[in-house]
Amino acid sequence: MQKRGTFPLLALILLFVVLCLSFILFPYQHYFIISVVIIGLFLLLFFKRFERKKVKTREIVILAMLAALAAIARVPFAGIPSVQPTSFVIITAGLVFGAESGFLVGAVAAIVSNIFLGQGPWTPWQMFSWGTMGLSAGLLRSLLSKVWVQCIFGFAWGFLFGWIMNLWIIVSNIENISWEFVIGIYASSFTHDLSHAISNVVFIAIFSARWVKILDRFKRKYGLL
Repeated sequence: MQKRGTFPLLALILLFVVLCLSFILFPYQHYFIISVVIIGLFLLLFFKRFERKKVKTREIVILAMLAALAAIARVPFAGIPSVQPTSFVIITAGLVFGAESGFLVGAVAAIVSNIFLGQGPWTPWQMFSWGTMGLSAGLLRSLLSKVWVQCIFGFAWGFLFGWIMNLWIIVSNIENISWEFVIGIYASSFTHDLSHAISNVVFIAIFSARWVKILDRFKRKYGLL
């Protein structure tokens, strides 16, 4: 039987090995490789923690359904940059079922939706960004009881999501790093981030109260999570 502290130790050893190899084999891209590995290890540690919990089958089913819904809802809006109900579903999952469930729904929704829209080096960053969005919604749910507060939260995360995603572009071009380059990346993403923020507000304002009520009733009826 594997000891509780074995996995984190193996993760640290793997990180050190990848760090050494990346400096040797990829002298100009090791920052990007390490960032992806760190995010990947963070995701693995979280999934490992969730796996150790005693989760009922119906709890897994409801989280899988929410993750699938968040992923599929992204596809029809793919032609409209940064406008999608995915973030709304993830935030709602965190509000109703808690921080860990919100993170899981966000991370899974990212990788599943990219099966249709295209996987790439950005996928781990999307998993981390959307997962953290759901995590923060769960941690702050006592403060997000009002719809207008949720709208502010969703608007803020529209920009935070874009700012985190910009980092993968920066670390993958670390040899060209400069203040002008960084400012240019964030300035060019402003309209996309604004679209994401506004779409979050619209979806939350229209659907949040009803969704939270339905999912909360379902949670209480069946004693989920």
